[in-house]
Amino acid sequence: MTNKMKITGNIEYSEGIAEVDSTIRTIRQLFICFIAGLFAVLIAATSAQAASRIKDIVSFEGVRDNMLVGYGLVVGLNGTGDSLANGHFTKQSLQAMLNRLGVKPTDAGLDSNNVAAVMVTAVLPPFARKGSRIDVTVSSLGDSSSLLGGTLLVTPVLGADGEVYAVSQGQLAVGGFAASGNAETITKGVPTSARIANGAIIEREVNFELASLKSIKMTLRNPDFTTARRIAQAINAFLGTFAARPSDPTTVQLEIPGDYKGDVVNLLTDIEQLRVEPDQLARVVIDEQSGIIVMGENVRISTVAIAQGSLTIRITESQQVSQPGPFAETGDTTTVARTDIAFDENTDRQLAVVNEGITLQEMVNGLNALGIGPRDMITILQAVKTAGAMQAEIEVM
Repeated sequence: MTNKMKITGNIEYSEGIAEVDSTIRTIRQLFICFIAGLFAVLIAATSAQAASRIKDIVSFEGVRDNMLVGYGLVVGLNGTGDSLANGHFTKQSLQAMLNRLGVKPTDAGLDSNNVAAVMVTAVLPPFARKGSRIDVTVSSLGDSSSLLGGTLLVTPVLGADGEVYAVSQGQLAVGGFAASGNAETITKGVPTSARIANGAIIEREVNFELASLKSIKMTLRNPDFTTARRIAQAINAFLGTFAARPSDPTTVQLEIPGDYKGDVVNLLTDIEQLRVEPDQLARVVIDEQSGIIVMGENVRISTVAIAQGSLTIRITESQQVSQPGPFAETGDTTTVARTDIAFDENTDRQLAVVNEGITLQEMVNGLNALGIGPRDMITILQAVKTAGAMQAEIEVM
């Protein structure tokens, strides 16, 4: 009986140890899974921050603005309008408007300087509906000095097809002013340009049925083969089909899947939130007029030696008075020219070696170490490109 009890006790003890070991292994596995999941979340967040949304790097077919333009008259100016004697088109427009209103003025009666001929421009947003309002910009066309206090009369604005898409009218909001006197003139901003918030009512819509499309073209704002393929891969991974394919570095063709037939809006809403890391060319953009240099992060330089120096000659002219000494019986007081010539050969400039495969920051630091300004740096970059040591494209604005 005693031996049986010992054997039974040993078995129960072993089973307890096994249960503890199993619990420890389970906790360890859960902890490892938690750490792995945490790392995955951190990596995904890091990559998401470095990438861009598709909606920020492409534009969808049919979702676009349309430019509108019109010609009208602004009245109510305080003597700052067009000179009707010189502005023939303003005078003709004023006469035509008054004739339509039943007034037939004579040429002698049109001597007002409170009217100005203007051009009205607006942007018709995509899918704008009748009755909605858009902003308009009003710009002087004649010799008006200011549109401050003016009111735009009813002006139709037309599209490129010659059709009227909106009608504008309202009080002008001018951001500048001009004041003058006999000896001084002060001008702030541009008083001959104004804006009317919600100043035009849409009268015609652009016919485009988004829901009836069977395929959509997405246009990259910065064309690139790699970026186009990454966009197609991200869309296909999300949809689980090969619905998207790049046709060129600018266009990605998307066939509407069966699940989204007649529901293109939801498809575009889901797609535009996907994140893609856009690629870019190694490019150096130079504006020689302002001395601005913009370099991408992919710009690389092969091993090259750079030296920069110049000869500066400075000539200073001064006038010195020469006169005879005190109590001198002869001599006249005269002015004598004095010339001072100085030159600087910049002998402290040294030859610097730029190593192969350096980064953008290292290249900028090396050129700055030579004391090179933006103007001279433009010439150096062009010379490095000519020498074949720059693996980048130079674009001069």
